[in-house]
Amino acid sequence: MSFHNAYQRQAGFTLVELMISIILTALISTTFLIFFKSSFFNYLNLQQDATSLTQLDTQAARIANVMRGSTGIVSVAANDVVIYSYFYPSDTYVSLLHYYLQTTGSTTQLKADLTPMSANPPIGTPLTAQARTFVIIDNFYQPTGGSLFTYLSSSGSPLSLPISDLQTIKGIQVNLAAKISNGGNQALNLQVSLRNRKTNL
Repeated sequence: MSFHNAYQRQAGFTLVELMISIILTALISTTFLIFFKSSFFNYLNLQQDATSLTQLDTQAARIANVMRGSTGIVSVAANDVVIYSYFYPSDTYVSLLHYYLQTTGSTTQLKADLTPMSANPPIGTPLTAQARTFVIIDNFYQPTGGSLFTYLSSSGSPLSLPISDLQTIKGIQVNLAAKISNGGNQALNLQVSLRNRKTNL
């Protein structure tokens, strides 16, 4: 075998082999990039879902705690309730508290109007000059046909609205929901027993 023929066999890749290598490398790189991009965005979506649900859970627990401390109910509706309750644990007297939904344009907010009382009912009167409004959930989501509040009887059964006798309300269920990345929604429902209500307000 001559030196010239041996050199030709060891000269390196042919053009066809080089093209095949480039194509295979491109295919592997593209597959990896698509997989990485999909996994990364799935991770971001899951993280966003978890954050939304955590915030929702925090607000639901806060509303439930306020409801649990309610001493009286003034009025009720599907997305609206007015109660006497302690908004802050350090409050000396209850406040007149109004939870409601307010829609401006395409944005709905869950709000609370807080009016302090000069003393507990039936003696106290609302201090309207000290009234404040809080945004509880800035971008509120409600599934079609849903309601913010469900009012429960002593047996835990939902009461039909309108409710003429507010004393039949023994519990309130707070219904919150959040949109999730797959296009659906995750509901969060908390039932609160009204144990501190007074009958002489």
